[in-house]
Amino acid sequence: MKLYDETIRKVRALLSSEKQQLPHDATAWPSVSDRSMLLRSDMAYELGGGSLPALGVTLVTASKDLVPGDGVFLTGTDLPEIDADTPFARIALVRVGEDTLGEGKKLYRAIRNLEYTRYHFYPEGFMLRVSSSKRRESVRIGKEALKKGLNFAKTGSRMIAAFHSHPEVEAVEIHYVTANGFPYQELETLGRESERITGTLDHMMQNLTMDCGVCGLKQVCDEVEGLRELHFSRKQ
Repeated sequence: MKLYDETIRKVRALLSSEKQQLPHDATAWPSVSDRSMLLRSDMAYELGGGSLPALGVTLVTASKDLVPGDGVFLTGTDLPEIDADTPFARIALVRVGEDTLGEGKKLYRAIRNLEYTRYHFYPEGFMLRVSSSKRRESVRIGKEALKKGLNFAKTGSRMIAAFHSHPEVEAVEIHYVTANGFPYQELETLGRESERITGTLDHMMQNLTMDCGVCGLKQVCDEVEGLRELHFSRKQ
């Protein structure tokens, strides 16, 4: 499972050496119903609000070197110290057991299911807003939740627990970014790169074409370790 390993290395290179590791405890903050809404009048501010960067990236690997263990990390300012809309990125680096995601269509569905974990994650006062068409992931932060002590350590712990509901998952790193000087555009490019990899995997499984000479995704297949092996195994 090396499809996203090079992308993970590039993402890690973007993350500040000054990032801080936060404590995590999955029982430290309550969850709410998936139907709970946080109205604008009830929010303190929005992470990624307006035209500010608002990114979410989930990358999967089987490498212990790339994802040694569970952890929550922050580059920038924590929730209690923020007082206005701010840029935002959420990066999840997920380690799974080697060969636990299966092959073919099963592998593609498993990767998508891990990405969709964000839709099954409901910390109190932390309302995720995703626009797939615009590739944006912003978050409304509730006033009352901040008064009760909401911070990234607590939301990150909840997200780690959500990923561990998948039996294949062995370790998860959640990285939050709110720093103004962070290269969000470069992270967005890497997010698009990972989506191209996933799209190419789906393309292979659909049997749309097995002729490398005419396939429009040949460049992706050539560049990403593991895709060519999958491709040729499909041709046999």
